[in-house]
Amino acid sequence: MSTTINTPATPDKTPSAIEALAAKAGFEVEWQDAHKQIQRVPEETLKVLLERLGLPCDNATQLKQSAATLDAELSGRKLPPLMTAEVDRGISLPMAAVKSGARYRIELESGAVIDGRFTSPKGETALLSPISEPGYHTLVINEQRTTLAVAPPRCYTVDDAWHALRPSPQATPQATPPMWGVAAQVYGLRRLGDGGVGDFSALATLASESAQRGSHAIAISPMHAMFSAEPNKFSPYSPSSRLFLNIAHIDPAAVLGAEAAQAAIKAAGVADEFAELEALQLIDWPRVVTAKLAVLRALFAQFHAHDNDVLHKDFARFVKRGGRALEDHARFEALQAAQLIEANEGHWRNWAGELRDPRSAAVAEFAAAHKNEIDFFLFAQWLAAKGLSHAQHVARDSGMAIGLIADLAVGCDSAGSHAWSYRDEMLQGVSVGAPPDLFNQAGQSWGLTTFSPRAMRTQGFSAFIDMLRAAFTLAGGIRIDHILGLRRLWLVPDGESAKNGAYLRYPLDDLLRLIALESWRHKAIVIGEDLGTVPPGFRERLQEHGLLGIRVLWFERAEKGPGFKAPADWDKDVAATTTTHDLPTVTGWWIGEDIVWRAKIGQTAARADGQDPVEIAQTERGEDRKLLWSAFQEAGVAAPDVSVPADISPQTAPVDEALAFVASTPAPLAIYPLEDLLALAEMPNLPGSIDEHPNWRRRLAVPVSELFDDDSFVDRLLAVDQARKKSVRTKAATHNASPTD
Repeated sequence: MSTTINTPATPDKTPSAIEALAAKAGFEVEWQDAHKQIQRVPEETLKVLLERLGLPCDNATQLKQSAATLDAELSGRKLPPLMTAEVDRGISLPMAAVKSGARYRIELESGAVIDGRFTSPKGETALLSPISEPGYHTLVINEQRTTLAVAPPRCYTVDDAWHALRPSPQATPQATPPMWGVAAQVYGLRRLGDGGVGDFSALATLASESAQRGSHAIAISPMHAMFSAEPNKFSPYSPSSRLFLNIAHIDPAAVLGAEAAQAAIKAAGVADEFAELEALQLIDWPRVVTAKLAVLRALFAQFHAHDNDVLHKDFARFVKRGGRALEDHARFEALQAAQLIEANEGHWRNWAGELRDPRSAAVAEFAAAHKNEIDFFLFAQWLAAKGLSHAQHVARDSGMAIGLIADLAVGCDSAGSHAWSYRDEMLQGVSVGAPPDLFNQAGQSWGLTTFSPRAMRTQGFSAFIDMLRAAFTLAGGIRIDHILGLRRLWLVPDGESAKNGAYLRYPLDDLLRLIALESWRHKAIVIGEDLGTVPPGFRERLQEHGLLGIRVLWFERAEKGPGFKAPADWDKDVAATTTTHDLPTVTGWWIGEDIVWRAKIGQTAARADGQDPVEIAQTERGEDRKLLWSAFQEAGVAAPDVSVPADISPQTAPVDEALAFVASTPAPLAIYPLEDLLALAEMPNLPGSIDEHPNWRRRLAVPVSELFDDDSFVDRLLAVDQARKKSVRTKAATHNASPTD
């Protein structure tokens, strides 16, 4: 049911009881909009959001009870299930939970034990001595036990990855060279026999071949699990679960062999379908997923029919390691398919009775009655995990310091497996989004949910840690989408306009420490997508913790004047790139393809002066082209005596200059999308569109293996590699030059 929400109240009034409760729960009652104006969230919005957070306040009794519940959680009279800290720094404990003179014991992960006694004067914060060993340790105080997650001061970095790859025998390690990598939309990769969608084997080929040309990373689109029963849902940023993988990317031959794969394709009767799908320029997701599932089911039947002790034991170990979470996901896949057939209902919140509860007897009975179907989905996840793991091993074995950089979506579909199996940890009845800004005056509601910060505290951050481990396990790094959400997220009640929301704060310190701890345990770097309206000091916090931000060519404008920043002026602790999946490619930007598309789908607002908004936008783009070309010339990557081409076409787009420009920045890692390395005009995704633009459907024109037979493509990779090496030589020369030179 939709709740009518009124116009925001006038700012600067005395907080009401509801506003006070909302503020204590973490909501920002006041916030600054894109015009630097202070807005106040209406009480009706706060009431709805508090109710969705488990703190109802429709009347005085509910308000009092919710306030008491929240006070008890925040009082500190009882230690939380998990506390975070940093190595070699004192650890403060809630005063109310510790009595002076009480004894404590810290049981370290290594098996060592630290015994002590609190001696803090009454009323002062109790302190534990610093712990030098990172890890998840157990603190015991009287009858209370809590986990101490003690993190390194920073994440595993590009420097760490380089020195792990090439340890220096010298006392002083050699400087890490500027690295570069390729960004790939995995679904768009081609391979003969892939069934119409990119797979992990094509990814392994891309990793191996690009490593031979000097690449140290492959940043990939999200590999999160989607909806097997609803293949029309295919946005990789709206997954069913961030814990498991998209089984559409499985190469059926990768684990059981080419002969078994061909037999499965024949048994499924989809050989002709595979050929038709592979010939398409755009992915037909419903047909692809249907055909791929048919092959995987035939493969599953073969797997059970033949004795292979090694593979069967490996599968059993995978299922055991996956535990309850994996079993839940497999059950959800089978349950949703059954519910769609029986009741035409895909959203688990609308399922009958106990089926909404993954721990119910009804779900257990369903699982027992459909064991073979659930085993199939376990089998599919096993194949997917082996495929992605193989691609990472190929990348590292080919000489990459980092390898795959997995993309961690900001949320998941509220109708999916993750929200069903972790329903007590997830926000319900709200969508993550963004408030109105200069580019989108209506705001954004992405239809995604994520973890409740209140549940994070009460559940010991277990769901967040599970998600981090799933992301880190099969990669050499992760990119955290919309990392601003670690500090606060804009939440919109279901059914409401995106402007009728509020910011909810998250425990940033705890989350950054857990990311750093898991980063080191998995020896993987972390990149945070910090684009948009960034709160003051936020990027500095990321830098302190060793997370790389992202800087994009289009957004790096000079602080004074209308031009672009020189490469030397870009931030150092970032990953630099020409563009992202949501922004125009270099060629597309140059010819104004994004402007044409926005006009085509109705994203261009009419102007009050009656002028054609498309013409105005293209004129402004023309001025930007001149500024960009001038920046290229000043940076020495474009001919100084050549004017901006008069003929604006894909052929005149300065792709090579843009790649070299980004290579010249001080970023430790430059990432180049395949779309720019191939000088393509079209972007993978046009934000704000659904069916109007072929989002997440574009495929490369040729198989990955053939890309590296193309001299122009290989030359571009070699030029990028040389530009990065030239960058380090230039820096070294500047560093070593004497003041009198």
